[in-house]
Amino acid sequence: MYEKNGEKYFIVDSHVHLWDGRAQNHKNIHGKQFIDCFYDYHRNLSPESEVWDYDQYTYYGGDRFMKDLFTDGYVDHAIVQPTILAEFYKTGFSQYREIEDLRMANPGLITHNYAYDPRHGEAGLEKLHRDAAKHKFTGVKLYTADWYGESRGYQLDDMWSRRYLDACRELGVKNIHVHKGPTIRPLDKDAFDVADVDKVATDYTDLNFIIEHVGLPRLEDFCWIATQEPNVYGGLAVAMPFIHTRPRYFAQIIGELLYWLDEDRILFSSDYALWTPRWLIEKFVDFQIPEDMTEYAPLTVDQKKKILGLNAAALYPHIEVPAELQLAQPALV
Repeated sequence: MYEKNGEKYFIVDSHVHLWDGRAQNHKNIHGKQFIDCFYDYHRNLSPESEVWDYDQYTYYGGDRFMKDLFTDGYVDHAIVQPTILAEFYKTGFSQYREIEDLRMANPGLITHNYAYDPRHGEAGLEKLHRDAAKHKFTGVKLYTADWYGESRGYQLDDMWSRRYLDACRELGVKNIHVHKGPTIRPLDKDAFDVADVDKVATDYTDLNFIIEHVGLPRLEDFCWIATQEPNVYGGLAVAMPFIHTRPRYFAQIIGELLYWLDEDRILFSSDYALWTPRWLIEKFVDFQIPEDMTEYAPLTVDQKKKILGLNAAALYPHIEVPAELQLAQPALV
């Protein structure tokens, strides 16, 4: 929980990672390219005081994960969004077993989402059913630009992708998180395009599509899709650190999202460990859209409370929000 000026904020960090980008886990040069690109984002968009040593950044482990999020970072609940990248890393990029150990050792603090690649075909579909029955997850993270063999990406509305979405619907996996943001070397920028979101959001109205990174650098395209598709949400990973390096650009991002979507469909995330949540939360609570940017309304405390945690908790009902941290309901007339 974070408290400022008598206001208490329930914090859900809706997009965090526990990765292993060390050289010993690289399958090829692309493993180094990927983690180096991640580090460049971290170094260039963080306050100087928050920049990590490169070696620590490549692998920070579970103890640092828990400290940065829950001890120092004000986070009440974190949602881990796994990334496969099996073509680049020997054990994959996300560290499944270590995350599971942390989740089980810290009940109520961590949601561990699932990851699949529809190019795995029938075998992957069967695995999705088995794993859903075992783990009862309610969210998945998709990485449409991931490589698989000769393929350098897929579309959400591909035939096999639709079959997996059909399975998610059948299994009650309602929250579909999709990376649609800046490219990361060596992945292809076009494979993160948001156009396919429009098609599946229309056809799967009972699923929630949380578009991570709000489509950046395609914010306008994302907003035009999300305004007509009420089951499309915007995740603020990668957008958040611009609050430090380019505050007017961040004001434009959050202003456009509030204009085209609404305050109930925007989710905070630090994208840990690209950035740590503490300074992002502090800056966001203090942030206000500049007065000369008159096309955007001022940010309210209630809007900030929704974005920082209450919206994500509404998508994941197992996340318990204490009564005193919920928003007061309007009186019935």
